[in-house]
Amino acid sequence: MIALAPGLVSSVASIASAAAAPLARSLAGAPAAPSEAAAFGQLVDRLASDSMDTLKAGEAAAIAGVQSKASVQHVVDAVMSAERTLQTVIALRDKAVGAYQEISRMAI
Repeated sequence: MIALAPGLVSSVASIASAAAAPLARSLAGAPAAPSEAAAFGQLVDRLASDSMDTLKAGEAAAIAGVQSKASVQHVVDAVMSAERTLQTVIALRDKAVGAYQEISRMAI
């Protein structure tokens, strides 16, 4: 077993408790605070924006590579990053669709 530094353990514990608080309120039936909903919305917005920027950078690098304005290594790095981002977005979309389908199958 790997021994962890005491500071690391306490910081992981504080992060876990901060993340568990909204989940505990949700399970208890309490509505989420507006700031938590706004924070999640901002997170999703930022992730979508960053994903689009990565995909655009990959496309721009590919075009620059075709025009011999960028090195092959730069093009490969940008395209692979764009591919990883696209795969992540697709996985998140599939999870969201699966969750929606599961909720729609629930008996009322």
